Amino acid sequence: MQMPFTLRPTYRTVRHLALTAALSATVTLSGCSLLSVYKIDLPQGTPITQTQANKLRVGMNQNQVLYILGSPAIKDTLAPNRWDYIYDYRAGTEGKRSGKADILNASQHLSVYFDANGIVTRIDGLETLPQ
Repeated sequence: MQMPFTLRPTYRTVRHLALTAALSATVTLSGCSLLSVYKIDLPQGTPITQTQANKLRVGMNQNQVLYILGSPAIKDTLAPNRWDYIYDYRAGTEGKRSGKADILNASQHLSVYFDANGIVTRIDGLETLPQ
């Protein structure tokens, strides 16, 4: 009488299946990050909207400007009567996923000019700011 054929797993077969399962789980759980490195969003400067900047008026003092816009990105020691608010943004992994555009080369730039008494005399760059 002939014995029916039975498949007996060997140590090598079990080890191969375990390695395959572990590798498959690792690739599945890692998602898209397997092929690229996670990059952080890089905001630099002070993000200002036109709504904020429209609150500025000629005749305000420096403390009022600080209250509305916050600290400027640049206070030049050679031109102390000018404050520059510059904003750059480089989208990282999350920014690109949410569709945020890069803002490069100080394309959002607001300059506030003061007289010798610290009173606003001129505001430039309102057209570069987003709504």
